[in-house]
Amino acid sequence: MKTIHLYNHRFRNLSVKQIWVAIPLTLLVASAVWFSTSWQQLIVAILLLIAAYYALKLLIKQSTVGYTLTATHFQQHFAKGGWVVGWHNISKIGVCQYHQEGWYQPLPWIGIKLKDYDPYLQAICPRIATELLLGQRALLYLGLKQQEKLTQFEDKVLDSRPYVSEKGTHYSGLQAMLANRMGYQREFYDYDIFISTNDLDRSDQEFIGLMRRYLAASHNGYKKGRERDLWENSQE
Repeated sequence: MKTIHLYNHRFRNLSVKQIWVAIPLTLLVASAVWFSTSWQQLIVAILLLIAAYYALKLLIKQSTVGYTLTATHFQQHFAKGGWVVGWHNISKIGVCQYHQEGWYQPLPWIGIKLKDYDPYLQAICPRIATELLLGQRALLYLGLKQQEKLTQFEDKVLDSRPYVSEKGTHYSGLQAMLANRMGYQREFYDYDIFISTNDLDRSDQEFIGLMRRYLAASHNGYKKGRERDLWENSQE
């Protein structure tokens, strides 16, 4: 499978605050250009226009989310960094669902279930771990709500208790907080990592289909490699 790079729509995720900053700045520049009566005012207007351009460019960069899909791994990129997980470490991918009164309601999140927490926890940087913990609080809230345990929200939202993985690795600090949150999310939704559908360049089903094709290709490649190794060993 060839490597592909995807990005969400560049203007799609500008927050209300960012929009309210960009609009007055644009109007100010337009007014300055329109009412310029001397070359000094025109120069000032041009400088304002340049400043507005770079300010908007910075806002767009900060709101852009990217993805890299290769034959071996999947990666999500933010302005502050990103996270990566190998296809061999993914057991399933699907739409996150909220269960209430016997009905399943799809949520605007794609879920990824891992086989092993250790590679993910050891590779993620503190800034991204913090962003994920804060940005996905709504998922924890809904999960506790569907189990009628909302009174536990304050205790679980930033659970910093030390975490020990299945391999016996000890985690503390932000890594432990993220691991504990992943454990709660798995209990609620049967997924560990979540991608907001607002950060996609296509529908959630199209994105999931693309990821599953890479996942299947990776597993098939691993299986063929194992079969080849076994055959070569049998010839020795």
